[in-house]
Amino acid sequence: MEILLLKQELNKMPSNIKNKINPFTIEIIKDSLISIGDEMFHALARTSMSPIIYEVLDYACGLTDAKGKLVSQGNGVTSFIGMLSPMVQHVLQKFHDGKTLKQGDIIIINDPYVGGGSHLSDVGLVMPIFYDGELVAFSANKGHWTEVGGKDPGSFTSDSTEIYQEGLQLPGIKLFDEGRLNQAVVDIIETNVRFPQLSLGDMWAQIAALRTGERRFLELCEKYGKEMVVSSIEHLLQQGEQFAIKELKKLPMGTYTAKSYIEDDGATGGPFPIQVKVTITEDEFICDFRGSHPQVISPVNCSSYALLASVRVMFLAVIKPSQDVNEGMFLPLKIITDEGSIVSAKRPAPVSMNFEARMGGADVIWQALAPLLPERLTAGNLLSVCSVVLTGNHQDSNEPFLIVEPSVGGWGAGKGKDGERGQFCMGNGETYNVPIEVAETRYGVLVEDYALRCDGAGLGKYNGGSGVIRSYRALSNNQKLSVNFGRHQFAPWGMNSGENGSPNYVVIQKANGETAGPFGISARFPLDEGDLVQLVTATGGGYGNPYDRPVEKVVNDVKNGYIPLEKAKEIFGVIINPDNFEVQELMRDRKK
Repeated sequence: MEILLLKQELNKMPSNIKNKINPFTIEIIKDSLISIGDEMFHALARTSMSPIIYEVLDYACGLTDAKGKLVSQGNGVTSFIGMLSPMVQHVLQKFHDGKTLKQGDIIIINDPYVGGGSHLSDVGLVMPIFYDGELVAFSANKGHWTEVGGKDPGSFTSDSTEIYQEGLQLPGIKLFDEGRLNQAVVDIIETNVRFPQLSLGDMWAQIAALRTGERRFLELCEKYGKEMVVSSIEHLLQQGEQFAIKELKKLPMGTYTAKSYIEDDGATGGPFPIQVKVTITEDEFICDFRGSHPQVISPVNCSSYALLASVRVMFLAVIKPSQDVNEGMFLPLKIITDEGSIVSAKRPAPVSMNFEARMGGADVIWQALAPLLPERLTAGNLLSVCSVVLTGNHQDSNEPFLIVEPSVGGWGAGKGKDGERGQFCMGNGETYNVPIEVAETRYGVLVEDYALRCDGAGLGKYNGGSGVIRSYRALSNNQKLSVNFGRHQFAPWGMNSGENGSPNYVVIQKANGETAGPFGISARFPLDEGDLVQLVTATGGGYGNPYDRPVEKVVNDVKNGYIPLEKAKEIFGVIINPDNFEVQELMRDRKK
């Protein structure tokens, strides 16, 4: 099928190119572009300074064409799929359609309200690529910096009321001008962040990755010719659009709706309702979020660009691409919002915890379509990044330390499968947790517990994936904890008679015996030596009637400790002998 499409597109190419190119050449160029994105990705990880980049992989790298259309992207944070191309397009617009961009320029940008903004911590770098004096492509990346200033260490602020409290704003300015470093910009960054060695170290790693992308793209042009490479890219974008439309035709046409809530600590009036109307036609996938709550004075808002990123991820989950993703695949996707809403906020709304709104927007699409596409979309999951920011001084060196990390949790069960245990949320994608050895070496904590949360929630014919319990004991005084655990009020939803999962939450056990929590959001909670923080993430929703789960699977679940013994009787109707795990009695004559 792909070769047939390639031949059709070849006939549309200029004759001087068509005579030199063939379907195999296009495939080689496509694979080369993908390889460039991957090489950029590894170059950044190997040269970065922050664990959130080299361990967690909270970043993305890629190439766009000269118009800012995504061509290829290395793996990493899924939400960044939708952020690189708008970021490049903003740079093009700001610099007069690229006319004032020069070879050697590098633009730095983190403004959530222009380009591919999520929050200020996600800093993007954009480099135009010139061949024989002509702008032919862009090398771009976006990474989560440990620090960009603001009122709170880590620049993750769970109680900001405006964006000016959240850190340094970089609206798209030249970090390099024709290859010359703009030292003034570096000085401003260094002066305004708490851990300049980390932030500037990651900046230089991003620069190295950009230059890797530029070098490899120019080598491709040298090998095959600029015209051939550019024409191949145009073909690949057209092929992406054709694939998306072909897959749309397989989906059930119609309009589908869902409603949900974006949670907060309650002090600012939450939870806040959001809603979506999804309309699927033969050539369009329209997501209409009008009617969602207006933006709020809490950092759970997201900009339209952040919403776009998460909706793109959901769109890919629905069409299930069998080929590598590029901008062409997103052309059938349309997003409609009320300007100034919680999912399309305007400046100066705070957006530090923007993932709550943007993934909440994706989740209502999920809820609307999951009953129609159970083989593609599962029951509810942990949803939230469940961000943790812990700062203080190391017990041995007395040097300041800073933990900034996401949390893993449970995913929902689906048709024919149990949910995944201990995985990151949809927005994080191909990322990892910080290893215990690294955490205990670099930070002032002892990791006392890191285990699956086998609480017996989310049961069904197929069980939801277990959440996780992670416990940090403070090893020094005067530490400060900030967390934002969404889905702490509303548990992940079950499907097709499956049980709901369990919510995210945090509990703090003070050394003096006092307990705080459970809660989902805190800002700068004081911790002293000996205090224990328990970070508990959601168990995913179940799928199907629990009485339809095979008895032998229920027995194995109990034997392996995934579900409590009493849940086998209460939910599955199976009475198990705790001494030998043999079935004593079945109670399934009473259908649930």
